[in-house]
Amino acid sequence: MKALTYHSAKDVRVETVPDPVLQDEQDIILRITATAICGSDLHIYRGKIPGMKSGDILGHEFMGVVEDVGPGVTKVRRGDRVVVPFTIACGDCFFCTHTLFSACENTNPGRGAILNKKNVRSGAGMFGYSHLYGGYAGGQAEFVRVPKANVGPVVIPAGLADEKVLFLSDILPTGYQAVVNGRVGPGSSVAIFGAGPVGLMAAASARLLGAEKIFMVDHHAYRLAFAQQAYDIIPINFDEVDDPAELIIEQTDFRGVDASIDAVGFEAKGSALETVLTDLKLEGSSGKALRQAIAATRRGGVVSVPGVYAGFIHGFLFGDAFEKGLSFASGQTHTQRFMPELLEKILEGQLHPEIIITHRLSLEEAVRGYQIFEKKQEDCRKVVLTPGRSDSVLEASA
Repeated sequence: MKALTYHSAKDVRVETVPDPVLQDEQDIILRITATAICGSDLHIYRGKIPGMKSGDILGHEFMGVVEDVGPGVTKVRRGDRVVVPFTIACGDCFFCTHTLFSACENTNPGRGAILNKKNVRSGAGMFGYSHLYGGYAGGQAEFVRVPKANVGPVVIPAGLADEKVLFLSDILPTGYQAVVNGRVGPGSSVAIFGAGPVGLMAAASARLLGAEKIFMVDHHAYRLAFAQQAYDIIPINFDEVDDPAELIIEQTDFRGVDASIDAVGFEAKGSALETVLTDLKLEGSSGKALRQAIAATRRGGVVSVPGVYAGFIHGFLFGDAFEKGLSFASGQTHTQRFMPELLEKILEGQLHPEIIITHRLSLEEAVRGYQIFEKKQEDCRKVVLTPGRSDSVLEASA
């Protein structure tokens, strides 16, 4: 089969690799009909994620048709069209029984990214996201093996286009969990840092849950313009505004917002010092977006962090967080928990995640897709790849 494989930073290739096979009684083999490039994939593409091996298959946002099933699979059958969550969960461990699926104790043979790990078991395995998270082959391919198929895949009703439901695999539940974690409800004020795919899904989710005022901070004018048109956000371009948090505070009666969402993560554009420290591996992440989120949030508010972080952070300002009485919520998404209710919202016409798609490419054009997305070329917001697509025309949706 054809698959996108990693070899080193900025070196990914579409290659012919062996087809996946069933390895466990709860496995299924999925024929991929749509897969997407995620912002988290760019961390790998830039060589920022350790534990990658040459030849690893990338991709954790995908869906398709069930081609084969193990003898222990009861929830799906051959021919079902399903969306698969990016986290792999057993459904039976302590955390899964508490619907904390991304903390599953039984699916990750890797060590995870915790530095001070002690004897804590690793969290859930993930598709296409390094051997820290199990070394599972990803879904930017023609076929993929899906473990624990009685827990993860969600069957999609007939009549729904792939694009409408594809993002149930990651970015829609991730944005939604960030908003839920932020305790956003009717009348809430929210600041979202980052207008990438997760930030956009957070804005859509905040509107769904009744937020009254949504600020969005980014420095790509085309992404802010789209978010303003689609979700009625208040755009703040940090290339033009020196201190976005200060502006947010001024526009919220000098209190700050009820919740801030850091949808940027460890590759936030930080200071020169932070750049040097991260290049020297003396810290793991830029703290710029997190500092802004802390500053922009009112006393007693919530800082919700769906953006990926690892290791040490310079200038965390925890004293400010303590003095303001802030709550923090973070971590990988408990995707399985939110997929069914979000599918219902799509069916009811309350969510339209597909509107963020700008580029549709064949799987064979995946390398170009990564380049466009990474460099923010052609006003790219989101790339969807289709295995077996007969044409190679780059399309853009409004």
